[in-house]
Amino acid sequence: MKIALIAHDHKKDDMVALATAFAPLLRQHTLVGTGTTGRRLQAEAGLPVECLLSGPLGGDLQIGARLAMGEVNLVIFLRDPMTAQPHEPDINALVRACDVHNVPCATNVASARILLQHLAATGSRA
Repeated sequence: MKIALIAHDHKKDDMVALATAFAPLLRQHTLVGTGTTGRRLQAEAGLPVECLLSGPLGGDLQIGARLAMGEVNLVIFLRDPMTAQPHEPDINALVRACDVHNVPCATNVASARILLQHLAATGSRA
């Protein structure tokens, strides 16, 4: 599976902790992430992540385009609901693309854990 990993600035520590906890599972899949999130996952969790642009510079849209082409099977997008994001339309477009294409999308740590636990239990079926 190809898994997209995205986190807003105030959620990047949570993403690193989550990815570290699920590193053995995540290593079995192809990972793609937005700029800083991807680089932090490489450096701090030791995961091989293809890093795209930063979210505000178009990374969310890049992931959305891949998702629409069937190249992303699961999205973990740790959003910060308490901070306004300058690229909110891009964020909404990505989440909407997940809904349109029936791609699982976790937007907080609790739902991400459930998806990853399910993935671990079932192999590669999200």
